[in-house]
Amino acid sequence: MRNQRTIKDAVELSGVGLHTGAPVTLRIRPAPPDHGVIFVRTDVEDPPLIAASLDNLRRLERRTALAVERVEIQTIEHLLAALWAVQLDNAVIEMDAPEVPGADGSARPFVDALNQAGLVDQKAPKKTLVLDETVSVSAGSAALVALPSPDGAFGLSYTLDYASADGRALPVQHFECAELTPEVFIREVAPARTFCLEREAEELRSAGLGRGANYQNTLVIGASGGVIENELRYPDEFARHKVLDLIGDVFLLEADLKARIVATKTGHELNQKLVGELRRIMHDRENRDVLQHTGRIDINEIMRILPHRYPFLLVDRVIEVDGIRRAVGIKNVTVNEAYFQGHYPEQPIMPGVLQIEAMAQISGVLLLRKLENTGKIAVLASIDKVKLRKAVYPGDQLRLEAVSLRVKPAIGHVRATAKVNDKVVAEAELRFMLIDPAGGGAEA
Repeated sequence: MRNQRTIKDAVELSGVGLHTGAPVTLRIRPAPPDHGVIFVRTDVEDPPLIAASLDNLRRLERRTALAVERVEIQTIEHLLAALWAVQLDNAVIEMDAPEVPGADGSARPFVDALNQAGLVDQKAPKKTLVLDETVSVSAGSAALVALPSPDGAFGLSYTLDYASADGRALPVQHFECAELTPEVFIREVAPARTFCLEREAEELRSAGLGRGANYQNTLVIGASGGVIENELRYPDEFARHKVLDLIGDVFLLEADLKARIVATKTGHELNQKLVGELRRIMHDRENRDVLQHTGRIDINEIMRILPHRYPFLLVDRVIEVDGIRRAVGIKNVTVNEAYFQGHYPEQPIMPGVLQIEAMAQISGVLLLRKLENTGKIAVLASIDKVKLRKAVYPGDQLRLEAVSLRVKPAIGHVRATAKVNDKVVAEAELRFMLIDPAGGGAEA
């Protein structure tokens, strides 16, 4: 296990987005332990916090994107790969446009800028997933398998094969590394640039994409298999760039991974699907107290944070807290709950309003952990986008998760979900007023 890390000094990069062609300035600032990587669009009024998490994933063609509400961050994979390479876990990334600068089409400019700014180890452990089972996903001839690593290292192999789609314009390439350390990645993978076939470049432009791409920041492969107006940095640079993209997507796991990954012809969609399966395993282990946590709160601490008491305290324990960004709690639903005596007693189900209340309480734990909110009460001000998807029965275990969208001195805006067996049973967006107890009001 290693400690978390942030940047020593703020660093700034400017350029244009590969797809939008829009000019953009990106600024990376330090952040405290357990904060995570948060994107902020400075060109948007009252911008939401967009965490680098699968929860915020937005499906877009040929790139990795995040969104909260209608605010997007696009083409983040090269930057995320650079964060993985320097092991940067906590940062605020400000952007004044929707797409990350394309730079030279690789992760190297981001790595260089981060190293020049300096990195600082923090006094908090980094979460780690040591895989002990085989996980696989596939789509057609593309496949991605994660296997337990016999020596506890992170290893990876990638096979690129475009032959079936485009004759032999692009030969089969294979890249393999038994232990892909950050140092090896920076030397062997980070400089590999994005690429496309000449035919694809024309199709992208017709679709309104690739507006910021040129022969210098994108390797364009001609009909003969050579690159146009450029030279390769590695004979197998195309396969290495696919590894770079995969690492950028793996960063969304929000944990170090100890496993061996075998990839064949995969892209962002399949990469993200695998990360989703790995995260499901993490969640299962969290519920069984196997995973190393960044934070954990027992019932006594919960009662010090929240004013609620039996029978209205609906969070049994908090298994994870990432600063003021995210909190995960557990509610064990038992037949002894007082409300089951009158709520469909012949076939008891948990009232939906109490599921929302449980989500509000885990949100309160998240918001009131902030130092300036110590001693305050989170008063529920509004509920929006509520969906009650499945019934909850005695014996179920609710996994409650709250992710902050906006946090100000007197206001908190949170997206909350409740899951049973990793299936969403309820979700909502909750807004709170954070007040001193003397101020009165209804409690969350």
